[in-house]
Amino acid sequence: MHRFANPNRFLRIAALILPWSAAITVTLLVVGLYLALKVSPADYQQGESVRIMYVHVPAAWMALFVYSCLAGASAIALIWKHPLANLAAKASAPIGACFTFIALTTGAIWGKPIWDAWWVWDARLTSVLILFFFYMGHMALTSAFEDASRGERAAAILALVGFINIPVIKWSVDWWNTLHQPASIVRLDGPAIHASMLAPLLIMAASFATYYVSVLILRLRSEILARKMDALRLTRVRDSQEAHSL
Repeated sequence: MHRFANPNRFLRIAALILPWSAAITVTLLVVGLYLALKVSPADYQQGESVRIMYVHVPAAWMALFVYSCLAGASAIALIWKHPLANLAAKASAPIGACFTFIALTTGAIWGKPIWDAWWVWDARLTSVLILFFFYMGHMALTSAFEDASRGERAAAILALVGFINIPVIKWSVDWWNTLHQPASIVRLDGPAIHASMLAPLLIMAASFATYYVSVLILRLRSEILARKMDALRLTRVRDSQEAHSL
């Protein structure tokens, strides 16, 4: 893992990955949207409104996945002091917050014709809203201190505390009586969703995942370059002060 601690090595690897991840994202997104909007059938109960699923469900999956990555990066930063781990967590937080916001918004739009309400205090809805607040709290703490290391440490601790919410979101439909249906894809007896709907759903999920990789690389590259610029500026200020003292 520490092989990638060198920012220059990471930037070289990222430069190789980014074009491929971006191309794959565009390809999967185009194919997924075509299958979701044109090929997949309408639901016999929900009608055309079921197509919101192809954005809502992958966004919800990514909200949980990105937070898991953020918490993992935070643990690595706290335990092993990996120099890029805090940057990865900082870069992931806005992306995950956007996925969570999309999941909440599309869920409200989907819930209106199905539940006849934009919002209900359902266990899963409430726990996802709490997840959004954890994302926002992480971003706020990261920039709350003049000493960046203090903000990163506080944000990392918050991320680890917030990870408790991930299994709550996942299993909320089994632990409590909620309006959300139980798992219909990852089941011991196989997916309960038809292949004509499952294929575009998984393709859209894959496009969201590669999008996360692409944007994460871009944000990490920006953070690394910003740190280098700050270090160079501080070096010049120090050299100038030393020159004046002489």
